Amino acid sequence: MNLSQTLLGVTFENPTVLASGIMGITASSWRLIAERGAGAITTKSLWLHEHKGHRNPTIISTEHWTLNAVGVPDAGPEKAREEIGDFLRNKPVPLIANIIAESVENFALTAEELLPLHPDFLEVNISCPNVEDEFGKPFACSAPDAAAVTKAVKKVSKGTPVFIKLSPNVDSIAKIAEACAKAGADGFTVINTVGPGMAIDLRSRMPILANKVGGLSGPGIKPIAVKCIADVYSATDGKLPIIGTGGVYTGEDAIELMLAGASLVGIGTAVADRGLDVFKHVCDEIQMWCTNEGVDNVTDLIGGMHKELQKRS
Repeated sequence: MNLSQTLLGVTFENPTVLASGIMGITASSWRLIAERGAGAITTKSLWLHEHKGHRNPTIISTEHWTLNAVGVPDAGPEKAREEIGDFLRNKPVPLIANIIAESVENFALTAEELLPLHPDFLEVNISCPNVEDEFGKPFACSAPDAAAVTKAVKKVSKGTPVFIKLSPNVDSIAKIAEACAKAGADGFTVINTVGPGMAIDLRSRMPILANKVGGLSGPGIKPIAVKCIADVYSATDGKLPIIGTGGVYTGEDAIELMLAGASLVGIGTAVADRGLDVFKHVCDEIQMWCTNEGVDNVTDLIGGMHKELQKRS
């Protein structure tokens, strides 16, 4: 069973990817995740300048969901250059650099700060739902705004593939994807967290998170991720690769996202619940399922639902 594939000139030994924001920004932690079986690493979201994020408490979890209002803290580009440069000097797996900004201009400037390090992909986070109190609605909520960011980053990307990270919190993710594709996007990450949501402490009768609201992740959002991935795949005729994220805990979860149209599968919340070996476990589970089903190459799964629907129509 072959789990490897090549996307936009970059080879991935397996389809699992560490999702953004899970293991901070240190080369040592990324190498540890690669040793535990991840096929690629995504950095946390990187700003043009230092960004403090929100005060504690920032996370609450149950067995069904996690609310996160970390607020995307970041030490700034100097720290990012140091750690990314360290990792890329002898990288065990591909690295995806995730960037975030409060303006179209700063998205481009942040990309320019990181591109000399030669990450394999740029992931453009236009969709974080828990910094609205600082910066207003995410760029992902408007097709023209999303396209403007895409165009600006592509203009400076110098051949590095640009993936736009989309939000499920929109009327039509397909229309946003179409606008980004026309503006030059090379691929998409689908989806960011859902919401924002809220949890209330029953005794104090107050919101548990200091920010009051946070982005929702965990197993409960997987059906939303599957639908959004399918919509983006259809909207772009399956021509642009998708990194599918949202509720992936098992190999069968990963396969479901791939059948919807994902080429790679991001794993985030499950790292806390299944441990650092979740990447290896998911790969083993994918391999077992494919062997039982007679699937020889993992790429045969990508967009499988759409192909089956076409056969039956």
